[in-house]
Amino acid sequence: MNEDVLLKVDRVSKKYCKSLKQSMLYGMTDIGRNMFRLSSNPGELRKNEFWAVNDVSFELKRGETLGLIGSNGSGKTSLLKMLNGIFWPDKGEITIKGRVGALIAVGAGFHPVLTGRENIYVNGAILGMNKRELDKKFDAIVDFADIGDFLDTPVKYYSSGMFVRLGFAVAVHCNPDILLVDEVLAVGDMAFQAKCLDRMMQYIEEGGSVIFVSHQLHQVDKLCRRSLLMYHGDSLFDGETEKAVDYYRKSLYSKEVGPKGRVGSGEIIVKDVQILNSSGKVSDGCCVGDDLTIRVHYETRGLTDEVVLDVALYSIDGGIVCSMRTDADKFSLNKLNSKGFIDLRIKSLNLLPNIYVYSVNFLKKNGYAIFDSHSKEYKLVVYGGEKVKGVCSLMHEWVVN
Repeated sequence: MNEDVLLKVDRVSKKYCKSLKQSMLYGMTDIGRNMFRLSSNPGELRKNEFWAVNDVSFELKRGETLGLIGSNGSGKTSLLKMLNGIFWPDKGEITIKGRVGALIAVGAGFHPVLTGRENIYVNGAILGMNKRELDKKFDAIVDFADIGDFLDTPVKYYSSGMFVRLGFAVAVHCNPDILLVDEVLAVGDMAFQAKCLDRMMQYIEEGGSVIFVSHQLHQVDKLCRRSLLMYHGDSLFDGETEKAVDYYRKSLYSKEVGPKGRVGSGEIIVKDVQILNSSGKVSDGCCVGDDLTIRVHYETRGLTDEVVLDVALYSIDGGIVCSMRTDADKFSLNKLNSKGFIDLRIKSLNLLPNIYVYSVNFLKKNGYAIFDSHSKEYKLVVYGGEKVKGVCSLMHEWVVN
């Protein structure tokens, strides 16, 4: 293996069984066959088994950052657990040079009865630090974790956020050659997330290598130049993060958007939703700067006084872009016909090119009652424009004097 390569994953696969009872039976059978030096046929699937990770290969060099992206169930965490030595692959080989620091699951490596102080030493020992090294770094770990007066409290009383604070503090102070970070950072508050990202940026600048799993694509884009896109255990794309994210977005929205469920009392319901472009034709979206109309077809089935229509737009990451409500705009929907449509006209759409999802909700004014709610069920595609960071495109000009 090349000296610059710290991690090599060579055609690695891992399978699981959907049935606990069958999984235990298969395990006992495999142990018995191995005792008699018989093959357990790890490359074959048995009843109710599936590949959580299937034939994945990649390398990680010193000082390189790799993002792992993909929808839930794509195999990202299973792959990280194999890299951390929690599970062995059923096929393939993993070669690692150097120390690995990992933050994969909230509370992993912590004993619930021991205090935070004691768990620093336990978790540090698991990560390969000796007592002298831990004594030297103890104050820095405590200061970074910022868990206040709870240092000498059993960690079973910690919140999930406190678990992450302590776990991340220990992981980054063990001076790992490779840092594995799963989505657990999302558990922490915004201030701590920013603190962790800053610390990882510092670690990367000092030559550290990171494998970072997150559904927050802007964080992946900030930290990782290269990303691996996974889908149902397979590796779909390995390359520049920007291209990987684009591939991910396209793969997501080649499928149906959102759950086709309906929530609400039903006095007024959404019959259909259409996107009309600047020419008034039905479309799936428009270009940056174009006029756009979202047409909501409705049907009333009872008393509809004090009706509010709410249209909420979200980015691919799930973050809300904006919410538009008739009551906030002082637009009354009283005395609606039994059937009809309501147009939401947006002038000069200033969203950057991307794929967005939006919710359409009929609500009761000044209350929490829901008449009909379709959460993130519709998509809006914005075309054209230059590829820049962010969500919105502000009207602006450049002047040189």
